[in-house]
Amino acid sequence: MAINAQSLPSQQDQTAQGIGIILISVMMMAFADAVVKLVSADLTVWQVFFARALFGLPVLFALARIQKTGLAPQNLQWALVRSVLLLLCWLALYTSFTVLTLSVAAVAVYTNPIITTLLSAALIGERVTGRQWIGVFIGFLGVIAIIKPGTQAFSWYVLLPLLAAALYSLAMIITRSKCRNEASLGLAFTLQSLFLATGGLAIILLSTIDLSAETKTAFPFLLGDWTPMASREWGLMALLGLLSAAYFMGVARAYQIAPPQIIGTFDYAYLLSAALWGYLFFAEAPDALTLIGMILITLAGVLVAS
Repeated sequence: MAINAQSLPSQQDQTAQGIGIILISVMMMAFADAVVKLVSADLTVWQVFFARALFGLPVLFALARIQKTGLAPQNLQWALVRSVLLLLCWLALYTSFTVLTLSVAAVAVYTNPIITTLLSAALIGERVTGRQWIGVFIGFLGVIAIIKPGTQAFSWYVLLPLLAAALYSLAMIITRSKCRNEASLGLAFTLQSLFLATGGLAIILLSTIDLSAETKTAFPFLLGDWTPMASREWGLMALLGLLSAAYFMGVARAYQIAPPQIIGTFDYAYLLSAALWGYLFFAEAPDALTLIGMILITLAGVLVAS
């Protein structure tokens, strides 16, 4: 999957607009992720994928009708590659919610601007300055502070949001290099359709496989049975569908119209929102090392954006 700078269309960046869009998008995303963590004890990840897309797709259809535009992407191959990476990203992140606090998972996954900077240089030829390399190193120190390797506080589950960060970064590089001229509505439609299809197929597959009760109990969020949903759960899924339709479009648009290393930095608004919702929903308060890691990673992002 070769990506090179020559594949970038000549298009003037709209950095200020991209920053505004990403700020709004990640604030909605943090709230949606808090809702997913809230229901993760009762529903499977496949139910969340399926039910959320079930409500999100009609929103996209309505927007397409209002705008009198189509939903099919021009380059389906790259739109699908991007969507698969994002689906795997959210699968890893949501699975980590069953064990990690929302703030720790958020800080770990928001190493993605650092990874985005490295991938931007390696894959699409974006210039990385010495100051940005210093930011990458500081961000690495922040990660160490968060995951606490070699201590009793270390959990292998923290690798899941770090994996999610790498997948997200690669998806955003593809957005910038291969999907820059795609309509954000079409990219969001492709992603929501993949969530619906994958969630539905996984639900059907799990219902036909005779897994032991011990296996289902060990990994309920991944391998559990379909849980009947009451009006509360369906209402939350409808809210998630609306939010996901909005932020899928917003993130795609922001990375299309502005340099990924800059937009990636303003992704850090997610950290503040995630910490707020984690406190309000779950009474989670990050410890001192996590706060230090959050500060270091945020500083790294500022340097990377320079």
